Amino acid sequence: MGAIKVLTLVMVVGFLASSSTQADEGMWLLNAPPIQTLKDSYGFEPTPTWLEHVQKSAVRFNSGGSGSFVSADGLIITNHHVGQDDLQKLSNAKNNYVRDGFRAKTRAEEIHCVDLELNVLMSIEDVTARVNAAVKPKAKPPEAFAARRAIKAEIEKESLDKTGLRSNVVTLYQGAQYHLYRYKKYTDVRLVFAPEQQVAFFGGDPDNFEFPRYSLDFCLFRAYENGQPAKVDHHLKWSASGAAEDELVFAVGHPGSTSRLFTLAELTDARDRRIPKALEWLKAQEVSMLSYCARSTENARRGHDLLFSYQNARKAYDGELAGLLDPRVFERKRAEETRLKKLAADKKELSAARKAWDKIDAAQTLISQASPRYNLFERYADRSSTLMQVARSLYRSAAEKAKPSGQRLREYRDTNRASFELNLFSEEPIYDDLEQVRLESYLTSLAKEFGVDDVVVQKALSGKSPRDRAAELVAGTKIKAVAVRKQLYDADVAALDKAAGSDPLLGLVRDLDAAARAARKIIEEQSEVKEQAQAKISRVRYAVDGTRAYPDATFTLRLAFGTIKGYVENGVRVPPFTTIEGLYWRSTIHEGRAPFELPARWSARKNKVKLSTPMNLVSTCDIIGGNSGSPTINRAGEFVGIIFDGNIQSLVADFAYDDTQARAVSVDARVIIESLRNVYDAGELADELLGKK
Repeated sequence: MGAIKVLTLVMVVGFLASSSTQADEGMWLLNAPPIQTLKDSYGFEPTPTWLEHVQKSAVRFNSGGSGSFVSADGLIITNHHVGQDDLQKLSNAKNNYVRDGFRAKTRAEEIHCVDLELNVLMSIEDVTARVNAAVKPKAKPPEAFAARRAIKAEIEKESLDKTGLRSNVVTLYQGAQYHLYRYKKYTDVRLVFAPEQQVAFFGGDPDNFEFPRYSLDFCLFRAYENGQPAKVDHHLKWSASGAAEDELVFAVGHPGSTSRLFTLAELTDARDRRIPKALEWLKAQEVSMLSYCARSTENARRGHDLLFSYQNARKAYDGELAGLLDPRVFERKRAEETRLKKLAADKKELSAARKAWDKIDAAQTLISQASPRYNLFERYADRSSTLMQVARSLYRSAAEKAKPSGQRLREYRDTNRASFELNLFSEEPIYDDLEQVRLESYLTSLAKEFGVDDVVVQKALSGKSPRDRAAELVAGTKIKAVAVRKQLYDADVAALDKAAGSDPLLGLVRDLDAAARAARKIIEEQSEVKEQAQAKISRVRYAVDGTRAYPDATFTLRLAFGTIKGYVENGVRVPPFTTIEGLYWRSTIHEGRAPFELPARWSARKNKVKLSTPMNLVSTCDIIGGNSGSPTINRAGEFVGIIFDGNIQSLVADFAYDDTQARAVSVDARVIIESLRNVYDAGELADELLGKK
């Protein structure tokens, strides 16, 4: 994700120009695709067979990205930066797979990933009526939230018991619909191939969020079942010829979240509080990790993935905030809200929505007040260190398992148990010095936010400085050992409380727990208020937009579409494709200095690669974070590229879409084959992708 520049966000102008959905806009449900729009605009009608094939070829990574099956033998492609978490966990001081890449010359050499879970969507069922029927019409927020939580857990458990598939009830249209998604899981996943990080992220920070780009951001994994490569019925056929300018393409992936259906009050809170506070947290973590990584080569290896994640998120939020600071976004939202309120006031059948905006405004105020303690005691506590997350999981699991599944915090439900345990008992490497730096940064943030006289902060610091307390926590805990975790996981509440008395890290999560749960309760109950109100507003919006309305992203499978298309920036036309020749050119004009140096293998093989091979391409597909790794496919459902980024003009896509300049950036399918054959001597993988073996 690239540095923010002083640019006119032209995409906002296009967004403001019309209140209706634009031609290529939308992250569409696979069970409600924009068939008429595709027919009218492109003369293409996806058939049920086409949609099912695409759906079951797509893969979701539990680490937060997308991918797809690309061979009948379970071969999966995603981005290098999506697989980076797993590359990092497999690396050590001797083998740095993030930096140096990896290639399994035989299937016996494919490396089992530590805790990777992949999900493939098998079916979708609308359960809206059943969820809504469980909530009494005049139930107060706590009662409504409890009822909705219980019925979701019940539906998920019934589905899991009946099908054996991972089952999740997904909230859509901010509460207007609830769908049950059933996934097939793969937990035996093995690393097959990854290029060097330097060519996967060529150009580093200066080129990130920019175009033209020259990145080979892909890697390959393989799903296994019963110790053998998985035999999959649905995988994407590889296009040897690739895509052409102006060609219709689709992005099939799992966009994380968008806020396009937010009310004015919610959008204002995002601009004035939520995003600035998130940036404050991320920048503190980034500075801390930069300092740690600069101390040694080994530190740089250990902290690389975390540093990249902090920088990536920080730059994304910078871009979102830049978009929200354009007053035209709020003018557009204010006009839309006025229009919807008038419609609700004028039409008797929509009268239930008349007070919805006021309810959201009031709920958002309470959420804003509770958010500082929620963020620091609950949300960021889980992200402050690996050991901290393990400690909280252990401490809470005892209390949550004692409750009926429908009354538990979502992550502790019976239907989430397998995934929860996969993470809890992960054998990923844990480094004491890195854990100490992360915990020190977290404790410092607590003291800065609430002051050292705050009762919870005093308990957290236990009379010590953040640095000394962090050292004590890491040195004194026993939960680094997976065997200890398994023993504690089977313990009851009394046993965990006793363990918290002697294990300082368990003691810390115990001391934070009451405050964290109290803040979370407010957030969840007021979110229930907003959900009910948004459901009413969605009915008004649907009365206006009908099938042109699509739900905000929820890290569930979506279909986006657009064309391969360049754009004009600062009066200069930007073509939609770059080539391998451009990669060498860009390295040369920067004299091979970081971050424009090429791996030795690429320098040595320059005369063996076809320099005219397309490398990266841009399209008007509507994407957001989480779409990384999404296959770019053509009308025939063939793989022509893989999404790895958006350009800088796309950063406000959380709140608005426009195709004037905003573009999704993909690695071209042709450069993947060219590099495998002529740079990495991995012709057998190229043949497998092309269906030749």
